[in-house]
Amino acid sequence: MTRINNLYLIIGALLVAVVGLGFYVYREETKPRGVELSIGQNGIKVQEK
Repeated sequence: MTRINNLYLIIGALLVAVVGLGFYVYREETKPRGVELSIGQNGIKVQEK
């Protein structure tokens, strides 16, 4: 019985990891591309994305 519970735990952890990685990749792919403008105490910073 304990072996089956451990198997379910491992499968669940792998499933959570795959879903998390998929979400991360989706977010990275859908980020807007262009120029980022930051205004702070050190002045204006422009970065190309």
